Order: sequence, then structure tokens, then C-alpha cells
Amino acid sequence: MLRLHLTDRHLRVMLWCILLGLQPAFAGILDPFNWARSDRIEVNIPWLPFENETRCYDELGCLNITRSWYHLIHRPFNVFPLPRVVINTRFILYTKKNPTDGQILNVNVNKTIVKSNYSPSRLTKMIIHGFIDTPLSNWVSEMKDELVKADDYNVVVVDWAGGSLPLYTQATANTRLVGLEVAHFINTLQREHGLNPLDVHIIGHSLGAHTAGYAGERIQGLGRITGLDPAEPYFQGMPTHVRLDPSDAQLVDVIHTDGKSIFLLDFVFMAGYGMSQPVGHLDFYPNNGKEQPGCDLTEGPLVPLTLVKQGLEEASRVLVACNHVRAIKLFTESINGKCPYIGHQCPSYQHFLSGKCFHCGHGCAIMGFHADSSPGLITNKNNQSENEVYPSEEHDTIGAKYYLSTGKELPFCQRHYKVAIQLANPKGAESWVQGFLKVTLLSDRGVIRGMDLTPSNYVKLEHGTTYTIVVTHPMDLGGKVRKVELSWEYDMNVLEPRSLCILWCNDRLYVKSVLVDQMELPSRGKRNVDFSSKLCTPKREFAEIPNRGSASFYDNCGR
Repeated sequence: MLRLHLTDRHLRVMLWCILLGLQPAFAGILDPFNWARSDRIEVNIPWLPFENETRCYDELGCLNITRSWYHLIHRPFNVFPLPRVVINTRFILYTKKNPTDGQILNVNVNKTIVKSNYSPSRLTKMIIHGFIDTPLSNWVSEMKDELVKADDYNVVVVDWAGGSLPLYTQATANTRLVGLEVAHFINTLQREHGLNPLDVHIIGHSLGAHTAGYAGERIQGLGRITGLDPAEPYFQGMPTHVRLDPSDAQLVDVIHTDGKSIFLLDFVFMAGYGMSQPVGHLDFYPNNGKEQPGCDLTEGPLVPLTLVKQGLEEASRVLVACNHVRAIKLFTESINGKCPYIGHQCPSYQHFLSGKCFHCGHGCAIMGFHADSSPGLITNKNNQSENEVYPSEEHDTIGAKYYLSTGKELPFCQRHYKVAIQLANPKGAESWVQGFLKVTLLSDRGVIRGMDLTPSNYVKLEHGTTYTIVVTHPMDLGGKVRKVELSWEYDMNVLEPRSLCILWCNDRLYVKSVLVDQMELPSRGKRNVDFSSKLCTPKREFAEIPNRGSASFYDNCGR
């Protein structure tokens, strides 16, 4: 048994973390060896008031709190859920027959099921909201409408507003009881009304994602759980029985959008609202799963515009949790959108942006509603249900991260293009130059103008090497790129004297060729479809682009 010695400084640091609510993000730094797990400490800890206590909730079953539910940093406090009558979990059904007027389903009152539009022959989609949220939220209604539009589903909205509004610590405890309610609901429909759990897909945001996990561990053979930016505080770094994990359903797909840690003071990090660790079979990290484009309040009048266009509720969400709710918007758009969100398995987002994981040979998956049709998943032929899919044993995806980039506003889904600029190194060229690049792509289908190839800042380019970057645009060029126009602007940085180019230096960029790749998602059992175009300057070995100038490249290399 490990004995833990805490100095006064350690205690002060942990107290600051607890008071500021920052303990989950700081945990990996303070506790790299999991020494703070309460089940590994011998001494009695005064804030374990419910240790080894069990409470039962009628037909739902029982909940207990053991030491494995505690962690000095990740999860220092635990309480039991509020009474069932206070949380008052309700299940509201919508179908194509009643797309706007919900029907309350109570599995303990049989006539509410029999007289409703519920049908066990349909696939069932369930929506679970998160902390300080209700079924009246705009996003719940929007997602419900898109699901009803998509197909003839049973769409069930789980209302646990009575338990989502207290203090966060209490709300996290309430999710356990709501999970029991959801499990009881599905198991009763299976037992008494012919529902197949494989046909059930639970979609949960924030705390709702972990609620779905608690339900899934008590439902044998649950088909799918989609976690939309699962809540980070009190869940990150905890054992699998405390949080959402791959064992909770046949397929667990997760979208991470707010996992950023923000530096604060000299020793504290403040986390985003969402988890950064992989917790599913497929874990997607759009824009690195951290700061989402369009969520930076310093970029423009984001909140006032949202207030005018979408009302006070949406404006307040943008102000407080823009990154956190982006997962909802991405998933909702994916339901009926024609543009597929293609995630690429890659060691890091930086590797992805540099084009090192561009092709699906590294592993690809579809993010969002259609994740169950990803090429890395195979249908279970031994099961009668057509809805069951699971990760192929040949391509085990658990723990892997899938990266992609999105836009900053609707439509968020973007086409990905890899642009590789092969730089020449003729006599008279500087060994390196720094500046900004923009590109215009022309194909038989259309034109994309002015794409930024240096979106973060100026880039240092060494002549004789190749600069590669993945960029996105809503437009699908749909085939070979026939022409490229490359624009160059030299940047002089007064803080870097070597970059100053006034009299005798050469600020021109020398480009030999441009390679443009566009990847289409492969169909199951078919080869990847890639459109790769190499473009050169006509009748010249390379193009000499002056500062604030441009050059054209054509797909006639070798002619």
C-alpha cells in the first residue's frame, strides 16, 4: 500500500485547485503516477463521507460510492443523486407523425406506450442534454428536427432538467441516477414491447455523454453512444466505471471540441469544459479538439451578431461555452448534410496539418451522425440486426485520435486539400525567405480563390525543400486541378534582423512545382479515390515570384 506524504505546499496547491475548480486539468501535472487515487491511500480522508455506502432506487437498482470514485485532484468530492421526484426524469417521443408535439412515455404506465406513436420496428435515437440545460434549449429542438427529417425514427428526448441545474458536483452525481432511468426505460421496452437494444443510439452532450455511459453499462448489447464533448471536470483521468468508455455500447464515437488547457498563474492550468483523453472506439478532434474557429471573441462582434440572428439563449452559449457547444453543431449538421466529415488517424494535429496523414491508408473515419458507416468498421454478419457495427479487429481504433479541420460558421464541413510547394534553389536565391502565401485553385468544376496557405502567421521557407500544408474550403472541386495561381508576400520582422530585406537581399520566392491532392472518402470494400494534380510553369524550370507578386502553374508537367 502506498503511503502519501503531503507537505504544506502540496496542500495549498490542491486547495487552490479545488477552490478554483481547476483540479481536473492540473491533475496530470500534479499526479503523473496516480498517487492521488483515493483507493491507494491508507489514511482516512475527511471528505469521503459516503465511502462504501449504497442506496437503492426501487425498480431502477442501486448505486454505491467506493474509494474508486474519489481522486484527490480529479474528483475530490462525491455525493449521492437527488431524489427521483426532484430530478423528475421524463422521456418525450417525437416521430414523423408528431414532429412538434412530444408524447410523454412512462414505461411504468403501459398505456402511455401503447397509445403513443412509438414503434419497436423503428430505430430509436435518444438525446440527453447536459449541465444547466433543458429540453427547451434551441439545440435540442434543432437536433430533434434533423433526426425526424432524416428517417422514420423514434426520437426520444430525455428531460432531466430537475437534476442539471444545481451545483456542478451535485449534477455529476445526478447523472448516475438519470443513467439508471434511461437503462430502465430501454430494458423495459425490450422486455415488454419488443425493442432491440442494438437499434438504440444515445446522443449525449457534456454530462449527458457520461449519463449515456452509465445507462449503457446496464443495457446488454446497446447499439451506439455518441458523446458530444463529454464533460471533463470530475471525469477526465478517472476509471472507466466513472465515465464514458468503449465498453458502454457496441460503438462509442466521440467528438472533442473544448479540451484546451489555459495557463493561469505560475502553476495552475484551467481546462476547457470537455475531455481531451480518448474515451470511445472513434475519437474525433476537429481543429485539434481545442479552440474552434469562430469562437475567439477578439476576432469580431461574435456575441452581438449571434444575439441579433439567434436570440439571447444562443448568444449566452457563445459567450460562455462556444467551443463546448460546437460539438453539437457539428453533429447536427452531419445528420442531413451532404458533405462528409472525414477524420484522419494521426499522431498529432500538427502532423495532420503538414499532410503526413492525408490519405486513408493511415486510417479514416466519418465524424458525426454517419460514423457507423466508417470504412474502419465492419458489419456483424452473425447478428440479425443491420444496425450493429463495431471496430474491425484488423484496425483497432481504441485510443486513436482522428483529426480534421472545419469552418468557423455554417456550413462547418469543409473539403480538405493538401498543397505541396516544391521550392527551387537557383543561383542568386536566398537560402531562406519568410512571408505569406495564398493560392487559387481552378478545376473543371469551379474555382477556389485566395486560400490562405499560412493561416497562423508568416512561414519560413527554405529554397530547395518542399512546403506542405492541409487547407480546407466548403467547395468540392470534384476532380483534377487544372491551374494554380500562387501569390507571395515577403515579411520583414524588425525583431529578427536577418529577415530585413532592404537593399542587397533577394526577397523573391522560387517555385519549381505545386502538387494538389484532394481525398474522397472510400466506400466500403473499394479503393480510395484520390485526385492528385502536379502543376508546373509552362516551358520553364521554375517560377520566380517577386514580393507581392504571383505566378501561374498548369497541369502540363513534362510536356
